Amino acid sequence: MSFDLGNRLRYVRTAHKLSQRELAKRTGVPNSTISLIESNTSNPSVGALKRILDGIPIGLAEFFALEPEKPRKAFYAADELVEIGKGGISFRQVGESMFGRSLQILKECYQPGADTGKVPLVHEGEEGGIVLSGRLEVTVDNERRILGPGDAYYFESRRPHRFRCVGPVACEVVSACTPPTF
Repeated sequence: MSFDLGNRLRYVRTAHKLSQRELAKRTGVPNSTISLIESNTSNPSVGALKRILDGIPIGLAEFFALEPEKPRKAFYAADELVEIGKGGISFRQVGESMFGRSLQILKECYQPGADTGKVPLVHEGEEGGIVLSGRLEVTVDNERRILGPGDAYYFESRRPHRFRCVGPVACEVVSACTPPTF
């Protein structure tokens, strides 16, 4: 049985209407650390998690006892997609929270030259997507492809991977991953 600490923390933080930066100010924990925890890239010590939760405030017992409410909403207007990206990459998520969900769906938009970073992404799960417009360079392990409209990708997310918009126009992608990793 896996425990999704990152999405649980994001759920609690957003339910209390706190940004990562505001929570960082309250706790003295760098917002980059909070971001890594929420993306399940880093596992905090019990002491660090308690310090973060004290800034919300919520106790450890209450945090771990939370049971996710299954979302009942089935349809989302374009303006209801939640922006979770930054910089030259927009990630618009279907649904307000991934807490209790097993699938994450994103509408992605990469500005020309935007890149997920020189360090490849690696996490548990699977992901796939279809390019709607523009051109996207996708690197998985040591294999690199330039994908255009209608082209798609699908791979196990534990394989090192990276995305980059190539060409003079923005690239739009619809993607899904399981379990949710953002």
